[in-house]
Amino acid sequence: MSALHELTAGALSQAYARGELSPVEATRAALERIAACEPQLNAMYRIGREAALAQALESERRWRAGRPLSPLDGVPLTLKENIATRGDPSPIGTRANEDAPPQPADAPPAARAREAGCVILGKTTMPDYGMLSSGVSSLHGVTRNPWRLERNPSGSSSGAAAAAAAGYAPLHLGTDIGGSIRLPATHCGLFGLKPSFGRVPIHPPYMGRVAGPITRNVADAALLLEAIARPDARDYLSQPFAAVSFSRELQPFATPPRIGFIADMGVGLPVAAEVRKAAQAAAAAFAAAGCAVEPLPSFLTEAMLDGTCRFFEARSFRDLSRLPEERRKKVLPFIVEWCSHRAAGFSGADVMQAYEQVLAMAEAAAAATARYDFLLSPTSPILAYDARLAAPTDDPRNALPHIAFTVPYNMSGQPAASVNWSRSGDGLPIGIQIVGRRFDDAGVLRLARLAEALRPAQPDWPRVPVP
Repeated sequence: MSALHELTAGALSQAYARGELSPVEATRAALERIAACEPQLNAMYRIGREAALAQALESERRWRAGRPLSPLDGVPLTLKENIATRGDPSPIGTRANEDAPPQPADAPPAARAREAGCVILGKTTMPDYGMLSSGVSSLHGVTRNPWRLERNPSGSSSGAAAAAAAGYAPLHLGTDIGGSIRLPATHCGLFGLKPSFGRVPIHPPYMGRVAGPITRNVADAALLLEAIARPDARDYLSQPFAAVSFSRELQPFATPPRIGFIADMGVGLPVAAEVRKAAQAAAAAFAAAGCAVEPLPSFLTEAMLDGTCRFFEARSFRDLSRLPEERRKKVLPFIVEWCSHRAAGFSGADVMQAYEQVLAMAEAAAAATARYDFLLSPTSPILAYDARLAAPTDDPRNALPHIAFTVPYNMSGQPAASVNWSRSGDGLPIGIQIVGRRFDDAGVLRLARLAEALRPAQPDWPRVPVP
């Protein structure tokens, strides 16, 4: 048997049901793994050792009585710091909020995870306000990529992805408003799902913002999605509840799907040669498996991407400007310059023009998908970059050119996932992105499961050097 911290959620659940393993044993193994690796990775904001062990003991009692709350009862899980948990502060990654008070209630994804019996190990790190795809935070410091400690895990679900790749737990929950689940998933060799907008209730709701699973395999993500995609009245933008057994929807396609392949968005950062090669190999593998794969030109324009960046800048500058001066000085300087260098001078017309480009991008993304069952593309145009950088460009005035493949589907509300495909010549993970029509989360999971079967043999998970 694999080491306990290496077991999948499905394997743990089956072992609990057979009485071969206890949730307490699994939780202790997870906590030991965290203690061993944290000095190198810095993936955790808070670790709730005693609370986790207490939850595990209650789960053990339920399994012994034959009354588990769900298949995930007793399975260890981490939550991104901005997913509120009762009794814990939620400073959203910035030292400006280092004195944040404890939250009075669980956010919807945390509440659903508790109801499913998951053992919450603690909270993972994120960059200031979650607005950059990196592991650099004024509050948490630098979070590192387990595959290569000098490389960035990306973000903003940086700690969640680093924790998943290092084997802290089988299940991790992140959030995504422009690629914050999928980008760290691709750079850490994981599966990350951005569900359809409204599929997983979240609070407070916001345009394009979703919560979703980061796991080592598709099957675990399907189990977690089943648990968290349940109603919560606090999210007034959520979809009407539909009971879907996502784990049972992973069977092969009855009819081979039609896939549009976008090799290059044509805007933002250029696609690295090894990333392009991996995406082309995935397209060829799907075609060889019987899928109808057609090349598709980019639907994204420079104006759409820049408008989206300006909209994010305006949103964050408003948040920054409401802070007292002494707190504003504590925000990561990169973030301050990024969100203020243009937005400080925006007029109302400027903001509305940016918003119109966001809507144009969303419409174009949905239209591009209309002829196909799915879209296929790289997830990120680049490989994992320097761990110390707040953005791959290291330029706060051009901080988001690497989100061109991911951000359109946040605004169109479509489900999108990153699946690890292969490695670069020097061993860095390279993921592919699968996008579905809105509400077809089950289809995205199914095609991702096929990708797992078609991709090259995967290396062992990284062995983080332990002092």
